[in-house]
Amino acid sequence: MYLSHKLDYRYYAGISKIMMGITIPLLLFTLLFGSKVNEASRWLTIPGIGLTFQTSDLAKLSLIVFLARMLSRKQEEIKDVKKSFLPIMGSVCGVFILIALANLSTALMLFGVSVLLLLIGRISFKQIAIVCCGGGVLLMMVIFFGPRRATYISRVKSFFHTEKVDKTVSFQDDKNYQANNAKIAIATGGLFGKGPGNSVQRNVLPHPYSDFIYAIIIEEYGTVGGVILLFLYLAFMYRCIRIVTMSPKAFGTFLAAGLGFSLTIQALANMAVAVGLGPVTGVPLPLVSMGGTSILFTSVALGIILSVSRNIEELKGKEELDEKPKPKKVVIGSIPA
Repeated sequence: MYLSHKLDYRYYAGISKIMMGITIPLLLFTLLFGSKVNEASRWLTIPGIGLTFQTSDLAKLSLIVFLARMLSRKQEEIKDVKKSFLPIMGSVCGVFILIALANLSTALMLFGVSVLLLLIGRISFKQIAIVCCGGGVLLMMVIFFGPRRATYISRVKSFFHTEKVDKTVSFQDDKNYQANNAKIAIATGGLFGKGPGNSVQRNVLPHPYSDFIYAIIIEEYGTVGGVILLFLYLAFMYRCIRIVTMSPKAFGTFLAAGLGFSLTIQALANMAVAVGLGPVTGVPLPLVSMGGTSILFTSVALGIILSVSRNIEELKGKEELDEKPKPKKVVIGSIPA
């Protein structure tokens, strides 16, 4: 975070081309040869040290920075189909399909953030509708013909038909096992919770340190703690919007908006799943869930936002210095008028 904050955000415009050039081959390689965890090929194992690397985290950051660069540089010809629309649509839909085949929830959130950026970037509604239609077609292909189609359909059915309990399977093998335990954690937390470290459901709830960390937070800190955490993410989004409105450069505006929306939407999606407002997904809670590449790229994104903010403050300081009246020079021995 510190290193990305110290680097002037304008350098990320050039870096984004390199990042996209690395991201696309890495996503393809991950789909074909990546390490499979929970039937999903999302990780690459770094040779020699054995650490896993989730390429979709890099793809999220790369696409947002690349879109910010494209939108800021194409403002004068933003309505041109060949010069602006096709390159933007190709990058969004290409990254979407490569991520969606293994990680649909992350791909949908990234697609939503991309559409928001297109709206801010003055892309016409007709062109945005074409992008959405293209994304919808790709989504249907992934759900009904993708390698994880059975998992996606099963999760959606389980979410909409929670009342249908299969009595032939045990409670642990129930498809709603995670969601049910999360609800138990939230219900037993009450208003003020059981206290830090006193969670009971963390011993039985799968992935209590990542996907369902918000349910454990409510169990230990109560509804009050859950609301405070939600307020902190909304306050973060408000600060990002302030940066967007104050940034004098279009690239800084799109950069802060895209990264701010990405982190906030991810947080809201994780919370929604934990409280039963959405089907089970593998989306971590930014800065809270345990994770290697997730916390790394979240920190880089925050550093870039801070870099935009730092640039705004530096420009303000220069303007204030320029506005100050310069003291008149007095020559020794002369009488000032």
